[in-house]
Amino acid sequence: MLTIEGRPIQLCDGIPRRSFLKIGGLAMGGLALPEILRAQEQAAESKGRPKDGLGHKAIIMIFLAGGAPHQDMVDLKPDAPTEMRGEFDPIATNVPGIQIGELMPRTAKMMDKFAIIRSLVGSDGRHDAFECCTGRHVSSPAPGGGWPAMGASLSKLYGPVDSSVPSYVDLSIAMAHKPWNIKGPGFLGMEHAPFRPDGDAMADMKLHAVTPERFNDRASLLQSLDRFRRHADVELSTGRYDTFTEQALGVLTSSKLVDALDIERETPEVRARYGKDSQTILQSGYPAIMSRFLMARRAVEAGARCVTCSFAHFDWHGNNFGNARKIVPMLDQGITALVQDLYDRGLEKDVTVLIWGEFGRTPRINRGRGRDHWPRVHAALLAGGGIRTGQVIGSTNHLAESAVDRPVHMQEVFATAYHNLGIDVSTATIPDHNGRPQYLVDGYEPMPELV
Repeated sequence: MLTIEGRPIQLCDGIPRRSFLKIGGLAMGGLALPEILRAQEQAAESKGRPKDGLGHKAIIMIFLAGGAPHQDMVDLKPDAPTEMRGEFDPIATNVPGIQIGELMPRTAKMMDKFAIIRSLVGSDGRHDAFECCTGRHVSSPAPGGGWPAMGASLSKLYGPVDSSVPSYVDLSIAMAHKPWNIKGPGFLGMEHAPFRPDGDAMADMKLHAVTPERFNDRASLLQSLDRFRRHADVELSTGRYDTFTEQALGVLTSSKLVDALDIERETPEVRARYGKDSQTILQSGYPAIMSRFLMARRAVEAGARCVTCSFAHFDWHGNNFGNARKIVPMLDQGITALVQDLYDRGLEKDVTVLIWGEFGRTPRINRGRGRDHWPRVHAALLAGGGIRTGQVIGSTNHLAESAVDRPVHMQEVFATAYHNLGIDVSTATIPDHNGRPQYLVDGYEPMPELV
């Protein structure tokens, strides 16, 4: 793994950690890129890759770890009792009849480019990214190895667009609450694990003395990569690395991969649109890294089929409204910059954007001015992918506590995303370890309102 050390940050468990940029490591039990490349070659030898007739379609999933307060963001209830309605007012959007929360003015001005689902059901009710990554409940029966995340399924079905760019990329920081970490390949095996620029995988290749500041200096980065390759050439000549490591080095030092991670190549205007990163936005220590939205767009342009990114965290049992005033406007800026960028670059039909968390928050405000866990109903935002935007799907009752119109199961959202990627969920299967075909969703169909 290629590791670039960064500043120490304080996480919610009180343990200071140093952040890393690790290029080429797949954080699946300490697996290194050479091992994954070896597995890929073995898989390719046993059976040919399916033909990729899609062109390049992709999905970006923004995971709102902890469960975002739907009634303070996209499903406000201004007529609810004081102990439930909260401190925020609804505002008009550029789509007549649709209102959202006052902390999301940028989204309001672009509502014609988004679709809101206000009636999501089917949450497992756990603090876990599993359901948002796989569509399955944590406790649902699974083949040996477990259910794969969507990105792993796409990697299996289509393979890479470009051999130097992984199909499945996770831009999330490592979460101290481990179930929040984005999920991996399950029964599909390590060749379909996500590439993680950040992660806790064991490092076997390090680029020393390169800080995030120097990483932003492209010349300095390339000089370091040159030194790294010269060192690797010596190691290869002595037989210490095998051919798969040599191939890994080619991926690591590919100009396409470096370019995809190098946001300095963007114009100052584009970078400013996405906003500044924050390392200390909440006491929990989970930073709001705005540049990851930009990196997500660059990754799909480079060839990634699925990019995931966790943003801050939303488990606000206390001070819900103070935290919302800090985090929601940053989320509002990041998602609108991303979606506008996709439109500006003609990618709005190729890239689906999905923004959601594992459940909603309680209608009743607790004594600490927070909202607690509420798996009965929550919300999602979607954009791109050629879907019909500028609409709200479903509704909740007057307290935002249950779906009363068009309940939408989370697996319907998965079916829709797969449809956008050119996959027929009624027929597409992937084999488990025993060769049994497994469907991508449990009998759900794409949402007719969107496709």
